Amino acid sequence: MKKLVMAILIMAGITATAQDHQRKGKRGDMKDLTPEQVATIQTKKMTLALDLNESQQKKIKTILTEDATARKAKMEERKANKEEGKKLLTSEEKYQMEIERLNHQIARKEQMKSILNDEQFKNWEKMGHRRKMRGKGKNRDTRKEKRSAKE
Repeated sequence: MKKLVMAILIMAGITATAQDHQRKGKRGDMKDLTPEQVATIQTKKMTLALDLNESQQKKIKTILTEDATARKAKMEERKANKEEGKKLLTSEEKYQMEIERLNHQIARKEQMKSILNDEQFKNWEKMGHRRKMRGKGKNRDTRKEKRSAKE
C-alpha cells in the first residue's frame, strides 16, 4: 500500500512540474506582430521604465521601428536559407556578422546617448545589462560564490 501511495505521489509531482513545450515564450508572442506594433510596445515599456517625454518617445519609436523592420527581414532571410538547405556559415561570414552586430550596437548606443539625458541613459544601460545577464543567471552567481569560497 505504501508503495502504491508513493508511486501516485511521484507521478503527481512529475505531472505538476512537467513543462508545456507547446507554449510560446515572450519572443514567440512578438514575432507575429508587425514591426510598427513591436516598436510601439517597446517604446511604451521604455517610457514606463525611463519616464520619457513626447519628443524622446517619437525619436526612440523611429529607431525601434527601423530595428524591428531589419530584424523581421533578417528572420525571413534566415528562414529562406533554412528552407533552401544552405550549409553552415563559414568563419568569415560569422566574423562579418559579428562585426556588423557590434557596429550596430555602437551606433544604437550613440543614438540613445543623444536622445536620453544622463540619468535615463544610465538606467537604459542597466536595463540592457540585466537583459544580457538574464540567460546566465544562477550558474554565473554560484560560480562566483565557489571561487570566492576557495580563496
